[in-house]
Amino acid sequence: MSRTVTLALLDAAGAPLGALPPFDVPSPWWQDVAPVVAEAQRRYGVDVAILRLLGGDDTGTVGGAVTYLGQVSERPAAPLVPAELDLTADPLRAPFAEPGGPARSLAWAKGELRRLGRPAETANQQRTWNLSAVWRLDGPGGTAWLKQVPAFFRHEAAVLRWLGRAAPGKTSTLLADDGDGRMLLDHVPGEDRYGAPIEERLAMAADFHPVQVRSAADVAELVAAGVPDLRAPHLAGWIRDRLTGHDISSVAGLLAGLEARLDEVARCGLPETLVHGDLHPGNVRACAGKHVVIDWGDAFVGHPAFDVLRLAEGLDAASAQSVVEEWCARWRADVPGCDPERAVELLRPVAALRMAAVYAMFLEGIEASERVYHATDVDACLKQALGPAPAL
Repeated sequence: MSRTVTLALLDAAGAPLGALPPFDVPSPWWQDVAPVVAEAQRRYGVDVAILRLLGGDDTGTVGGAVTYLGQVSERPAAPLVPAELDLTADPLRAPFAEPGGPARSLAWAKGELRRLGRPAETANQQRTWNLSAVWRLDGPGGTAWLKQVPAFFRHEAAVLRWLGRAAPGKTSTLLADDGDGRMLLDHVPGEDRYGAPIEERLAMAADFHPVQVRSAADVAELVAAGVPDLRAPHLAGWIRDRLTGHDISSVAGLLAGLEARLDEVARCGLPETLVHGDLHPGNVRACAGKHVVIDWGDAFVGHPAFDVLRLAEGLDAASAQSVVEEWCARWRADVPGCDPERAVELLRPVAALRMAAVYAMFLEGIEASERVYHATDVDACLKQALGPAPAL
């Protein structure tokens, strides 16, 4: 599957120039802008920074036709076609989606790399969407990554700093951050493990377990550093607050009983820890048998079972059960007398509710043209929450 791209352009001052004729790129994922930038250069000799999504057809956010807004420093030699652009300011627009935003962020990143003795010679845009903008910077000192995130993910830098001290080698090395969503990360070799088989997921869970055990003693420090506090006293209210305005009639009973359910979870005796929040194999990089967990924007302090439930998703029932059983065995060994099996079962519907609330938070915190990325996610998670769950 491919995309047909229309690329509307602004000049260096942010004034509209028109659009390049539509062209195809092989990657279907709308947030993947590296092939868009490369094809614009190959076809038209245009060096462009993609600012944001303007719209697309009804294929969702994969394949089909899609339109982006980009910025160039010089007017292209290629002929442009007229383009109707709505350039109205949006208070929810990310700084990296504003004219001049990528240039400002790259200037910051290159300055930090010079300070570190690792000057960048090239910078290539990889991704941009409502959750992040990512650039690869290469130079004689190696590869680094500029990642910029919106306000609701700004605690990621605090998580990376803690991990760098408490669990070195388990995640990306934070080289610098500006406290306002920009992070400079060292390169992690390997490949993202989307679709990893059961054997590898078991290894991922085993590798990650010591991180959560270690974090239990530091949850207050993490919360003080800005990591969201979704421990039991806060979680139920946080979920309900974010689902305000959505049709929650199908899960009204579950929402009403959340406090009682979470009280039962607490009686299972597991500590609350740092939770990655989106621990699927695509957020784990593997190289030479070593697993490194990346992308901590969804992280929070809460119950560790949320991560094993995410890691087991997409597996057949028997394989998913193996992941959960090994996870439970490790916690029983570390916390004698705890009941991790019951905690997992009690939290299954809560995990889906939490994800519905996360997607609702995204929709509330991003500009209108970007909401297409999450348009169906809240309802899908609410439906998932209605699956079988144990009685209290």
